[in-house]
Amino acid sequence: MLKGIDPLLDGELLRTLDQMGHGDQLVVVDSNYPAAATGRPVHRLGKVGVDEAIATILQVFPLDTFLTHPLERMEVDGNPATTTPAHDAALAAARSSHPNELEWGVIPRLDFYRRAGDAYAVVHTLDPRPWGCMILHKGVIVGD
Repeated sequence: MLKGIDPLLDGELLRTLDQMGHGDQLVVVDSNYPAAATGRPVHRLGKVGVDEAIATILQVFPLDTFLTHPLERMEVDGNPATTTPAHDAALAAARSSHPNELEWGVIPRLDFYRRAGDAYAVVHTLDPRPWGCMILHKGVIVGD
């Protein structure tokens, strides 16, 4: 246990987040996503929603400020403008921790699977809500 660090962020996940560099991608997915099939390191958070996982991760993880869409989500098949409650909550959490106006980048489902295989790591939740699959692009922390 660490003071000031949410216990949802265990030592292994903190290590992964720390080792990631600017531009690296972190995938956060729901219970239906085949996380192990990506071939990337998988951190299992258990019974937590993807929105809560993202809100907690963003306490220590800077989103990229150079990209138009540092936060991307899997498209609801055939409905790119449709968002789910998990999408809305995750975007609200990201907006509260980011200096720029944020909107979703939308990735078609099959492209999302390919992109997840190129990510640094995957955070797998047991969130049962469909389409709860997102990619976060790591930004930089500017020193004083």
